[in-house]
Amino acid sequence: MANLNKVMLIGRLTRDPETVLEGKGAKFGFAVNNRKHNQASGQWEDVPVFLDCETWNRGEQGTLATRVLQTLRKGQQIFLEGHLWMDTWTDKTDGKQRNKLKIVVDNFQYLEPKGEGAGNNGPPAGVTPRQPQQPQRTGGGRPAPQPAPQYGNYNEDSMPDGGQDDNIPF
Repeated sequence: MANLNKVMLIGRLTRDPETVLEGKGAKFGFAVNNRKHNQASGQWEDVPVFLDCETWNRGEQGTLATRVLQTLRKGQQIFLEGHLWMDTWTDKTDGKQRNKLKIVVDNFQYLEPKGEGAGNNGPPAGVTPRQPQQPQRTGGGRPAPQPAPQYGNYNEDSMPDGGQDDNIPF
């Protein structure tokens, strides 16, 4: 019987990462949205799902938890890959067995630029964002035709075949 335990999510951190076991691991809260149809209003609504996540520094090159602790903050949007883990413990107050499903993060990617300050919405330090250019207008109020973008330093004359695409097999 085959098994697969893989989780891929896009969401936001609900709290700053915390150190686990003297820096060997990190834990943080994460939220994703599910869509639900509201019968009363007839509209679709976002319903948040709150998850607990953890990650560990594993192996010789393992620095994932350290990266999480150093670069992620509450509110930041990321894509994460991981697997489900059932955490089980005995409650100290009543002695009952408790359990909680959590995500063990194996990898993550930033989905927005790292900014300075609490919002994390700005560009990385030292990077000046490009301002969108306003199209130039002609006398009739319509945008003037723009030249085709040039990629790299190539134009038809500098290409080896003189810009001809006769050698393309399709």
